[in-house]
Amino acid sequence: MDGKVAFITGAARGQGRSHALRLAEEGADIIAVDICRPVETAPYEVATPDDLAETAKLVEDFDRRIVARQADVRDLGQLQSVVQEGLSELGHIDVVCANAGIASFAPALEMDEQTWQEMIDINLSGVWKTIRAAVPPMVEQKRGGSVIITSSVAGLFGFPNLSNYSAAKHGVIGLMRCLTQELAPHMIRVNTVNPTTVDTPMVMSDAFFRLIRPDLEKPSRADMGDAFTGLNALPVPWVEPIDISNAVLWLASDEARYVTGITLPVDAGFCQKIGGTPSVLPE
Repeated sequence: MDGKVAFITGAARGQGRSHALRLAEEGADIIAVDICRPVETAPYEVATPDDLAETAKLVEDFDRRIVARQADVRDLGQLQSVVQEGLSELGHIDVVCANAGIASFAPALEMDEQTWQEMIDINLSGVWKTIRAAVPPMVEQKRGGSVIITSSVAGLFGFPNLSNYSAAKHGVIGLMRCLTQELAPHMIRVNTVNPTTVDTPMVMSDAFFRLIRPDLEKPSRADMGDAFTGLNALPVPWVEPIDISNAVLWLASDEARYVTGITLPVDAGFCQKIGGTPSVLPE
């Protein structure tokens, strides 16, 4: 990743921070974005400005440059402003990690409109706006590049109480498949990563625990270990952010220079266990 610049959303903590650090470790400079304020329908604490500052410090510890700014992926103008600032300081963009997202839970027929819409606005439209802001400069600079969208196993299969999340995560796969064809003439590759449960604050939250174990009044992390292990083929309850980051690093690098249009499960065998992984090849 020497000499490359990566634009990463949702970079203040969790998978986004992990991606920023893994790419910086391999030589990339970083443009990091996160909203760093509460999202009304997200039933858990989201990242803070201090979290984003910590990401910046950790990137700088690798002796890499970083432009870290608060921005909402629902606001195209904010994203374009950060992109321009990043270009001014770092010169170009080679990698886009459209990672920012939230989770919320309810049966489809009981879900209120705001819970549905906020999910779509962030997890689906926010991905398009991220790409709309960051990829045109990549096209203009004629250096090629890589776009990596964070989807989910919920983008490959449906799950009860997650209709909004699953719809958005399916939607970004459709977006990826269209962009694969539109951006190929510019040597810009577009792929998704599709994790199983990941050990992040979003998953390790009371709201997520109660979704999985509604029979327990106050389910704990230990209770979740048993429940989640049953979902995966490999006997592990979840994967770590670094496991997703290593996949992102490969897709971002020249090692994957001819890989485009795929959904890449990093799922401990989850998809195979519940019914077979859908083809990773573009349809």
